[in-house]
Amino acid sequence: MTQSGSKDHVHALFEAIAPKYDTMNDIISFRRHKAWRKFTMKKMGMKPGHTALDVCCGTCDWSIDMARTTGTGDIIALDFSQNMLDIGAAKINNLQLQDRIRLVRGNAMSLPFEDDTFDYVTIGFGLRNVPDYLQVLQEMRRVVKPGGKVVCLDTSKPTWQPFKGIYYLYFERILPLFGKMFAGKFKEYKWLPDSLKLFPDAKQLKELFQKAGLEKVDVKLFFGGVAALHMGTKGKEEG
Repeated sequence: MTQSGSKDHVHALFEAIAPKYDTMNDIISFRRHKAWRKFTMKKMGMKPGHTALDVCCGTCDWSIDMARTTGTGDIIALDFSQNMLDIGAAKINNLQLQDRIRLVRGNAMSLPFEDDTFDYVTIGFGLRNVPDYLQVLQEMRRVVKPGGKVVCLDTSKPTWQPFKGIYYLYFERILPLFGKMFAGKFKEYKWLPDSLKLFPDAKQLKELFQKAGLEKVDVKLFFGGVAALHMGTKGKEEG
């Protein structure tokens, strides 16, 4: 399953919105993205010493959460936007976590790591922006250890009315206006509802996880389905 929009277009978009990315995430989700990530971290059950790769890490909030949880574990934060990584680096330095988090500029479609490397591979609100969802999931499965987990937290699609109609009205009409009002970026935030239209719903994404070779795929919907957590395990017989 593929996404429309060129790689260069999406890259330019995220380079442009990087300075206001954190503020806009709070506004767009009414700060609920932090609660969703907190739930996800608890569900993941990370232990001290676990390693993780955070794909499409953005400004590194999830990477930081994982570094704090694992204590001694090595965390790699990967993104294709240098502007996003620069903002993440400033956060990491302020928190004195630079010895635990390594920043890598790279492509989610072709992860620059060996097979069976990490205990966890995560992607938060980034899968809907890649050119090929399945290829990224297959790459995430490849680099996670046998018995390790691939975790995706992203927007999803509510199915019940009238909430579904209100949700799409918000995403298509109001969200781009928020982008213009708070970040001065109308065109860039118009991309988000466009990308959501193409993104698989929770059931379809579970099927993609399974098609990528992941087992025991668990799904949790948030707030009527506006966001969803998918977590799959790489079979221990692999590798």
